[in-house]
Amino acid sequence: MFSQNKPLKGAVVLVTATLLAGCGSLLGDGESEEAIVVGTTSTPSVLDPAGAWDGSWELYRNIYQTLLHFPSSSGTPEPDAAQRCGFTDTVSSVYRCVLKKDLTFSNGNALDAEAVKYSIERTLEIKAPTGPAQLLQSIDRIETSGERTIIFHLKRPDATFPLVLATPAASIVDPAAYPADRLLESDKISGSGPYLLDGYKEDERAELVRNQKYRGSAEIKNNAVTVRYFKDSAKMVEELKSGEVDLTYRGLTPEQIDDFGKNRSDHPDIKLNEVYGTEIRYLVFNPHHESVAEPAVRRAVAQVIDRKALVRNVYKRTAAPLYSMVPGGITGHTSAFYEEYGEPDVEKARTTLGRAGIEGKVKLTLWYTTDRYGATTAEEFAEIKRQLEASGLFEVTLEGREWREFQKSVTEGEYPVFGRGWFPDFPDADNYISPFVGKENALGTPYEHKLLTGTLLPKSRKESDRGAASTAFTQAQKILAEDVRLLPLWQGKLYIAAHEDIAGVEWSIDSSTIMRMWELDRKKSW
Repeated sequence: MFSQNKPLKGAVVLVTATLLAGCGSLLGDGESEEAIVVGTTSTPSVLDPAGAWDGSWELYRNIYQTLLHFPSSSGTPEPDAAQRCGFTDTVSSVYRCVLKKDLTFSNGNALDAEAVKYSIERTLEIKAPTGPAQLLQSIDRIETSGERTIIFHLKRPDATFPLVLATPAASIVDPAAYPADRLLESDKISGSGPYLLDGYKEDERAELVRNQKYRGSAEIKNNAVTVRYFKDSAKMVEELKSGEVDLTYRGLTPEQIDDFGKNRSDHPDIKLNEVYGTEIRYLVFNPHHESVAEPAVRRAVAQVIDRKALVRNVYKRTAAPLYSMVPGGITGHTSAFYEEYGEPDVEKARTTLGRAGIEGKVKLTLWYTTDRYGATTAEEFAEIKRQLEASGLFEVTLEGREWREFQKSVTEGEYPVFGRGWFPDFPDADNYISPFVGKENALGTPYEHKLLTGTLLPKSRKESDRGAASTAFTQAQKILAEDVRLLPLWQGKLYIAAHEDIAGVEWSIDSSTIMRMWELDRKKSW
């Protein structure tokens, strides 16, 4: 366990035998000789951890290393590249880590304190529009002492800082291989994580083989994993059923989940696993656009949206209505939007618009990504359009774009209303609010609120006992409900469909809902 003075509470081609033989020097004594094939719709946007704050983290977690990590389902970080870490003061503003001895990157270069300092300062310096620099903004300066000690001086007290260091935002890269002022353009990755990236084809596959130089907390149960990236959930499931894919993670539609859960006789060798999940879906309103600049418009949308119908009609109850940006199961959760708006009520929405002097139908364009969150997203937005137009108050146009174009336009502030999903960086209420507010945030829509960003969130970060931060989070959620810059829709569960001979599924998801490929294995005597 890491120590601190105030502890926190709270894949298109199969890897063949020939390929594996060619990587023989990389294979260890792990149980699985044949690569395990994982299918997902969560495709990396870039391979450089300084450039992505999205589903790319699924890959980063397996090829890069961080000082700390989240063990099993625990939300309390423990050492990974670090031997020990902890705050050295009583106000959570100076954090010190000591590295394990003799760490190296996969190319043989030393992983020392300077490499850690370089990696994090590099992310802050590049400040990629789609990168995680904002998550590291609490850092004032970093110093090193000797080859193994790193000291983080924070701008202000931040008890969540150890949680940040356990995320791929703090991935450690080789200074000799990664340029200081720009993102790496090559797919020749030099990391120190459990796996080496032995082959990569954008939007198609990532081939991972065991990293023999890895010295961290993971106990690697296999020698190789091929991750296959799909744009089509149906194609992914088809290949799961045919045996070309061993396991699917992210992207299953409600219909597919229902089929795997109820019709075992049709595919007896495939088991559906429901695992802990705190992912959310929400709408974002950019008030810099005239159509949603008036708060009454946003509040009227919030008053009309029927979350229960949405999850019933589209998600077949594989999701739950969400009335706060902080989901259930996370300390500090409230139902702020329900308290503010109650049940859907068209007449209340009509009154809200009328009081603001808005007459006639409000024209809105809603944007969504077609290939990031699975095939059901289009159905979800069709249901939102149906609900809004059925009220007689709105005229809605839907626009779908592929992820890379969608993400670029979001960060440039082009869309007035758009849908996003959020998989937590770490399991804390702060991570469902802080990334979306402030002058610079993860959504490209500045959201400055003096009480929210100037008082409540800084106050909450002083509490090492995260339960004690609930009062501040309750107030913050109330402000979000009143402003309706963000409109929570539903909270999802995670479903993994895997062949019966794949072991370790139940241990493969950490508390930030990222898959740890090293936990997967093939059963020996099936």
